Amino acid sequence: MDLKHLHTFRTVADTHGFTKAAEILSYAQSSVTAQIQALEEEVGSKLFDRLGKKVQLTSAGERLLPYAIQLLELHDRALAEMSAGGSLPSGTLNIGAPESLAAFRLPDIIKEYTELYPDVKIILRPAGCKELKKLALSGDMDLVFVLEPEADDPHLQSETLIHEPMALIAPPAHPLTLLPQVDTLDLKDVSFIHTESDCSYRLLLEQHLNSHAIYSSSDLEFWSIETIKHCVMSGLGISLLPAIAVKDELSSGRLIRLPWDDSPCQVATQMLYHPGKWLSPALGEFIRLSREHAARWRQNG
Repeated sequence: MDLKHLHTFRTVADTHGFTKAAEILSYAQSSVTAQIQALEEEVGSKLFDRLGKKVQLTSAGERLLPYAIQLLELHDRALAEMSAGGSLPSGTLNIGAPESLAAFRLPDIIKEYTELYPDVKIILRPAGCKELKKLALSGDMDLVFVLEPEADDPHLQSETLIHEPMALIAPPAHPLTLLPQVDTLDLKDVSFIHTESDCSYRLLLEQHLNSHAIYSSSDLEFWSIETIKHCVMSGLGISLLPAIAVKDELSSGRLIRLPWDDSPCQVATQMLYHPGKWLSPALGEFIRLSREHAARWRQNG
């Protein structure tokens, strides 16, 4: 099998689209299509179903994907071993993280990493924590970061980088900002603006509210943290977000952090990868740098 075809196959599988894969690989879309067709002809099976603008792996494609990943990793490992001895890491790193970490934790790490190792191409994919764990398990992601309660996963190598404080935020004119201390029962009949339904800290908040017989059917849901912040500032409701995501708005006074005990919604930034994953020099250095930055996060509070 042509490794270039396998790399294209994996990229299409990761991005669920020929157009996006072509952009990442710097190919013409016709070239991506031709490579996939050549691979399908070689294996004697259709590898993708085209569903509108998205493509999805067929059962044959799902069977081929883990072998493609192993072959590509073996190729990268061989190159790294042969070129070892003073040369800088190279290759591609596929990294996943939820929006909050992709926007507010990883940029500084990636900036320093790319300055140190310019020959490594980093592909950062935002996704929900559940999906990220699946991608790490399947080998589609080299490294993922999640924002969840600490828990041992027997199938993944995990490391807690920092416990993330949460902030219950409100616009300056909200009545709750007048209270010296906000109790959970004070949140009854208050409109919330939530993140996506499977977000870890949203689930923790809803469980905590429900335990106090607080239910709401009028809450809003948005998938964008920036949208949520602007909606809170506009007076549409209050929201629970990681403190790192609202640091600037709190400092400027555009948002107010309510004096509410966030202990029922404790989450941590965790770094995960498959225990069978070969730690290439590029991946090993990214992990090392992440630990260094995490130490500074903890030191700075």
